[in-house]
Amino acid sequence: MARIGLLTISDGRDFVHRDIADWARSSEDAIAAALEGAGHEVVRAPELVWTNELASSQARLVAEARPDVTIFNYSVWAFPHFSMLAADATPGPLVLLSNIDPVQPGMVGMLAAGGALDQIGRVHGRVWGDVADPATLERLLVHVRAAQAVGGLRGSTFGRFGGRPMGMYTAVANTDQWLATFGVDVEEIDQWEIVRRSELVEASRARAGREWLEKHANVHYDGKQLTPELLERQIRSYHAVRELIDEWNLDFSGIKGQPELTTHFTTMDITEAFLNDPYDWEGPKATHVTATESDMDAALTMQILKLISGDPVLFADVRHYHADRDIWDMANSGQHATWYAARSDDPAENLRRVHLYPEVFFFPAGGASVHHIAAPGDMTLARLTRHSGRYRMQVVRGAFEDYGDEVNEQLARQSTFEWPHAFTRMDVPADEFLSRFGANHIHAVPGDYVAELEQVCRLLDVDFQRLGG
Repeated sequence: MARIGLLTISDGRDFVHRDIADWARSSEDAIAAALEGAGHEVVRAPELVWTNELASSQARLVAEARPDVTIFNYSVWAFPHFSMLAADATPGPLVLLSNIDPVQPGMVGMLAAGGALDQIGRVHGRVWGDVADPATLERLLVHVRAAQAVGGLRGSTFGRFGGRPMGMYTAVANTDQWLATFGVDVEEIDQWEIVRRSELVEASRARAGREWLEKHANVHYDGKQLTPELLERQIRSYHAVRELIDEWNLDFSGIKGQPELTTHFTTMDITEAFLNDPYDWEGPKATHVTATESDMDAALTMQILKLISGDPVLFADVRHYHADRDIWDMANSGQHATWYAARSDDPAENLRRVHLYPEVFFFPAGGASVHHIAAPGDMTLARLTRHSGRYRMQVVRGAFEDYGDEVNEQLARQSTFEWPHAFTRMDVPADEFLSRFGANHIHAVPGDYVAELEQVCRLLDVDFQRLGG
């Protein structure tokens, strides 16, 4: 649920405002009802804005409620300087909404106000039409979701466990830039804390987690790389990270893992998969975005996608391109949330498609790799990357595909079978993608959120780059 401020701007002539006030108020009623019907809280200015004094005072009253976004409603001609004064008293994201009516020229008022805001460089969105039209309401809600995501970043903390993984420049970001651009602080935590605290987790708790996984997933012990003891070590690591998240008040995280933990302790595959899941062996829970290899821009992208969509977010390597099928294999060391196996609200439905295989030779410390094939469906794929130090959001539409067990296995065995796989058809030619995409990691959520991501970029002053499409 978002908190939405709402002000209606009117004509500054008393004799005109008197005759159109009821019309303006009725349009505001309809907007508030539509937004509340969509599940949001609406904070309305007590009075219509038709003087310069009201423009400032009513905007301040609404701003005191700290809305995620504020809507200026134009159902009639409105004096533009009222919008400028109200905008000056409105610190957060701003959307101008107008009717399309041949008698009452709200559209003219919106354009005049929008042009004035452009002149002073005030970022804002614009929507026009009748909110009773589902298409108009959806365009408005795009701005609401984008503003809510940006607001959700401000004042949040990212927990970075370990340092730069395996020399990856794209996994490390400037903390000053993060705070200035996104409002996110970074808490540095040593990976030794995971090792140390995991030893303090009660044995009964680790055993219960193991037994739950053995019951609901397909566990393939081999007596060497994957044993009950190693699986319990991974479960204890999960609880250790959960404890650190609570202690440091972390909003999202990244774990380096390689090479120290994966060579000498155990992999973080169970930890990362179930932190990103909406459940674990102890019941339903909130998802906690966690990026493997402590990839900061990955985690930030994932957090934005989570705040927009509300769904778990997938993390993957762009592992392989099957040119004969024009599809990509998105896979990464057990990182995918198990929710993606079936995208079901029932954990058992997802986990019956999940196999815990012994870790491969890359990770001599052993443990379970969380293997599954992502369920089919339309996806939005995205990644924050940097070009000459400036952030850009690279976005592409696509779909996960399923070819049946036999073909899925044939394709998965061409790379690392034990890892999770999302066979992806992207709406961009392979040559364009490989020439332009600025990282080895990519992230996805179900549905179409391209418009929301574009608005997020406008609000953050980040470049938006649509690939293909």
